[in-house]
Amino acid sequence: MEYSLFSLEGGGLITNFIITLLGIFLGDRFMKSVSMDGFQNGLVIAVVLALLNATIGAAMDFISTPIRWLTLGLFNLVVDALVIMLGSKLISGFRVDGFWPAVGLAVIIAVVSMVLAA
Repeated sequence: MEYSLFSLEGGGLITNFIITLLGIFLGDRFMKSVSMDGFQNGLVIAVVLALLNATIGAAMDFISTPIRWLTLGLFNLVVDALVIMLGSKLISGFRVDGFWPAVGLAVIIAVVSMVLAA
């Protein structure tokens, strides 16, 4: 398979960035427990979450592989929620009020990803 930055099926970097950015904007718009300060902050949030997901998230995915198999992949939402919560602690201007709102934001990002991949 040829790698492309814009490929939806290959999980291109730019595509994943856009999906995360759109998911964060939707979460900010529709969830009272998720907020961010403006478009420029959203860009920073998407970059930081991508970096956290590529490093800490990948390590957590590797460690939690047996649990993900047992839950048929639903544990991925827990890993994504933990990465989102860590991002909200590291980035000023990005607030997620607890674990369940972070899970909700992870679901929104997953739905955006599924819709755009279809």
